[in-house]
Amino acid sequence: MHSAPAPTKGAPAGIGVFEKWLSIWVALCILAGLVLGNLLPSLFETIAAIEYASVNLIVAILIWAMVYPMMVGVDFASLKHIGDRPKGLILTVAVNWLIKPFTMAALGVLFFEYLFADLIAPEDAQSYIAGLILLGAAPCTAMVFVWSQLTKGDATYTLVQVSVNDVIMIFAFAPIVAFLLGITDIVVPWQTLILSVGLYVVIPLLAGAMTRHLLTGSTQSADAAPRVDRFTAKVKPYSIIGLLATVVLLFGFQGPVIIEQPLLIGLIAVPLIIQSYGIFALAYGAAWAWRVPYKVAAPCALIGTSNFFELAVAVAISLFGLNSGAALATVVGVLVEVPVMLSLVAFANRTGHLFPSSD
Repeated sequence: MHSAPAPTKGAPAGIGVFEKWLSIWVALCILAGLVLGNLLPSLFETIAAIEYASVNLIVAILIWAMVYPMMVGVDFASLKHIGDRPKGLILTVAVNWLIKPFTMAALGVLFFEYLFADLIAPEDAQSYIAGLILLGAAPCTAMVFVWSQLTKGDATYTLVQVSVNDVIMIFAFAPIVAFLLGITDIVVPWQTLILSVGLYVVIPLLAGAMTRHLLTGSTQSADAAPRVDRFTAKVKPYSIIGLLATVVLLFGFQGPVIIEQPLLIGLIAVPLIIQSYGIFALAYGAAWAWRVPYKVAAPCALIGTSNFFELAVAVAISLFGLNSGAALATVVGVLVEVPVMLSLVAFANRTGHLFPSSD
């Protein structure tokens, strides 16, 4: 057994007031999205049509607002030290590519071919399983920067973890999905994947780097870090606004379906929720056992738990159609992710003192 170290600096010991208020606002945004989606379906159809390569540009702008403050905090000078702390990267890669896709597929088969067999037609069950597999094989790219920020994670290390996942995703996503679906000629929208990475990672990163350079100059003076901190504090509210607005849009897009088929939505949500909490427990527990610092352990576990829903939804629509069960399953994944992730953020903040503050 490990003895509990002193509380980690910057890792809150309990569920803070901020997380509680954010949870309330997210719940209100979910309700607003459902109401507006049913009252003003044409509005959301218009917003949904503003896309390129299956990437919605309005959602992209909101994600920029979420990610930009995090990117400003990235100190590229510390990237050369990433190799000194390989544990977080090892856990991220192992959980996301050796465990998560296969546990998601197993849970899908368990629930839809056995436990829910009397409630869902066999052909529909296969479609829902396909959607779950697509979610399980697509680790988070953009939203994890928000979760990392809420847990006071290491911004630079989070960027490296996400970047490594993005590179692996380009080569591993299609083979893993093809294997799990039993399809040999799967069509992956590479344009969507590459464009999404560019929109959600590269552009905000460049903007953050330019901002940081303007704030600090070419030399790291004594007041450089405080200037960065003051600036990020000013722009952080826009990150939260971006998150809440995204929730409204996602629930608005699927509002009619959720209202019409609440039982089906609940059935699809069950394996997704079990998968989320199970993967987090595995990654977070392994990080604790391996003595990974909290600022690396929290984002590491959250990356594995969250999903790259933009890619999963796009591939589901491309393979099975807009009105397919697979597409619906990927959207349900979006719907359950925010409240689940907020609960895990609160748990991580409460338990951060159990982790070492450094390697």
